[in-house]
Amino acid sequence: MRRRLLVLVAATTTLVLVAFLVPLALLVNDVAADRAVQAATVEAQALTSVVATAEGDPLALTVAQVDATSRFDVTVFLPDGERLGAEADRSPLVELAERGSSASAEADGGREIVFAVDGPDSTSVGVIRTFVPDAELRQGVARAWLALAGLGVALLLVGLVVADRLGRRLVRGATDLAAVSHRLGRGELDARADPSAPGELGVTATALNGLAGRITDLLREERETIADLSHRVRTPLTTLRMDAEALPAGEQSERIVASVDAVDRAVTDVIQQARRRGTGPEGVTADAADVVRERAAFWAVLAEDTDRELTVDVAPGPLPVALARGDLEACVDALLGNVFAHTPNGTGFTVRLEPRDRGGARLVVADEGQGLPSGQTTGVLRRGVSGSGSSGLGLDIVRRTAEQSGGGVRLDSPPSGGLTVVVDLGTGPEA
Repeated sequence: MRRRLLVLVAATTTLVLVAFLVPLALLVNDVAADRAVQAATVEAQALTSVVATAEGDPLALTVAQVDATSRFDVTVFLPDGERLGAEADRSPLVELAERGSSASAEADGGREIVFAVDGPDSTSVGVIRTFVPDAELRQGVARAWLALAGLGVALLLVGLVVADRLGRRLVRGATDLAAVSHRLGRGELDARADPSAPGELGVTATALNGLAGRITDLLREERETIADLSHRVRTPLTTLRMDAEALPAGEQSERIVASVDAVDRAVTDVIQQARRRGTGPEGVTADAADVVRERAAFWAVLAEDTDRELTVDVAPGPLPVALARGDLEACVDALLGNVFAHTPNGTGFTVRLEPRDRGGARLVVADEGQGLPSGQTTGVLRRGVSGSGSSGLGLDIVRRTAEQSGGGVRLDSPPSGGLTVVVDLGTGPEA
């Protein structure tokens, strides 16, 4: 932007200077030529009375003195053919003056000026010729042109300096806006732009500051709402835990207590995630092999109760991925929960975890159910979209979790039936 502004100002200023200085330079040349011609004319006319009245040696002496002291060549042609003063040929212009016509014309190396001198009886008694060389016609022109060129360069430099200062200010304002936008994108919600930036940049900075303030308010309200919700949920969870612990000891009691603990951990993870929102879970990793193995064991009990054949194939760990353990557990639970929610009892499924070549892990959950209708393998990944009338949040949680780690999700519903969900879990945003 700054360079373009400089180029624009340079081009505009150059055009203006050319339109102004070129006619002025031509005018200076014409003025210098006119001044020299005028001076030569005055000197020649001063001899008119002498030529008209004097004769012989006095006339020759006077013409010689004038020619010696003049900047121009002065010659007097007499009717009898005699020539006085500077050496000069009898040109056609001199012959024209002998017939009574004074004139001037361009000649080789300068300008020739002739005057016809009439005697008392109105007869021609001589011709005064003066020659103005090119050096006299252009005297001072080069110096004037050099001054004009220097003035033009100085004006151009002044224009470029002013444009550079203005462009630097504009670029600085735009750069500051971009920097503040990036900081806000990284979660630094206290970042603010300078509203004193010039013109529309200041208006944009004010709007950006208002947007940042509004985002801060919304996040604060969200955290307060989640805190209130967690407080309300913990009370019935505590009651439920007490009731579960009061049950007779056994496998069912242990399962209920474990489920209550899982719900309590999920609530805690939601609160922690809300508190760190905007700062990003930098440096957080989890062992995908350990998490998948643990969650598969948890769901294996329900699979046995619903007559589902579960095949688990987890590569030896550790397989670190750029996710908090709670987020990865929620992702795995969402995938396995969808199998139980959208396939009939007795439907088998497979859970497979393997390392990726670029780091991270690949989680594959394949079931033998009815699959998805044709054309819906992409749309169901959007939040709130479901192919079976559910809330549509499960696969959206999986997608957001995978993208947070630097990976992605793809669905495959083969013609033979079933659904295969492939989740790539990366080691960071650049994975």
